[in-house]
Amino acid sequence: MYYFPLTPRLQRLYASKVIAKHMRWHVEHQIDEVGLMCHPSDSLVWKHFDQEHPTFSYETRNVRLGLCTNGFQPFGQSGQQYSLWPVIVTPYNLSPSMCMKDEFMFLTIIVSGPRNPKYNIDVFLQPLIAELIYLWDVGGNI
Repeated sequence: MYYFPLTPRLQRLYASKVIAKHMRWHVEHQIDEVGLMCHPSDSLVWKHFDQEHPTFSYETRNVRLGLCTNGFQPFGQSGQQYSLWPVIVTPYNLSPSMCMKDEFMFLTIIVSGPRNPKYNIDVFLQPLIAELIYLWDVGGNI
């Protein structure tokens, strides 16, 4: 397993004035049509989270993250059993056109080995979870 810390990359988002401004998009955008969801910030779940954690949501620069993973076999069906499972984190503060660009998709973990992690993925996520708990409790200096 390889782990690439997330905090320095989140800090770099705010090192650029242009990107730092875009990191407030989730608060400043307007929905054109009632009931239309064009971003996770338009969802009821996002609004519920804001109500449950008002201190977090009050500071618009706080980063909201999405996590995804999907494994693959780099050698195909050549007979050699080996799998790679990248874990990617993306900031949902950005607009839909930005948050899915390569430069905002942060590779944080690579799980490699003869088998896929299946039900043990939580073990490999522990360093990331620990970092996220630290950021939630203490925060990151920018």
